[in-house]
Amino acid sequence: MADTNDVPEVQLDSANLYREELFTDRRAGTIRRLTPVTQDGSPDPSRPVLFSGQTQLLTPAGILPLSFELPGATLPEALAKFSEGVRAAIEQAIDEAREMRREAASRIVVPEVGAGALGPGPGAGPGGGKIKFP
Repeated sequence: MADTNDVPEVQLDSANLYREELFTDRRAGTIRRLTPVTQDGSPDPSRPVLFSGQTQLLTPAGILPLSFELPGATLPEALAKFSEGVRAAIEQAIDEAREMRREAASRIVVPEVGAGALGPGPGAGPGGGKIKFP
């Protein structure tokens, strides 16, 4: 069991609080509006309102969640940029998948030193997979 002294103390940044609101059409996706607030929960006009979009893409491997920032200061501006944000997030996901495929293909598999050859021969242990009694 982990010692309670090993658990980090997690605190919210009281100078960087936001109120979160979700808007959805229940079909294509969700827009999240983050409104900056002060410690008492009142709006903080000194910081900008932030918008992000979320949707899901059905792929042969399953559902791929997509999240992306939406430029704009108002909900209508964020709504107008939603399709463009989805398109950019899909392109980024495809680029990341291609890069992962390239990295996987470029890996060189090196056998362990002393692993021995397959079958009987110098350095190979007794084969056959049979139990041997003395």
